[in-house]
Amino acid sequence: MPRYFFNIHNDATSLDDEGRELPDLEAARAHAIQGARSLMSDSLKEGRIDLSHHIAIVDERGELLLDVTFGEAVEVER
Repeated sequence: MPRYFFNIHNDATSLDDEGRELPDLEAARAHAIQGARSLMSDSLKEGRIDLSHHIAIVDERGELLLDVTFGEAVEVER
């Protein structure tokens, strides 16, 4: 099973040095979306959300596979 790394780019950059084994890139995307939602909930408590923050999914070589913005993780309604 491939190992994916989830580098968080929000107010600070946090590089994932452990990664997570997941069956495919779609599962990695779902994992990143859940992570983004969790991080946004922390920011929401402070009264702000930056939808341009993102989680970069990279492989074991550090190659970017997918970039998931926080905006992709939610549906904004007015």
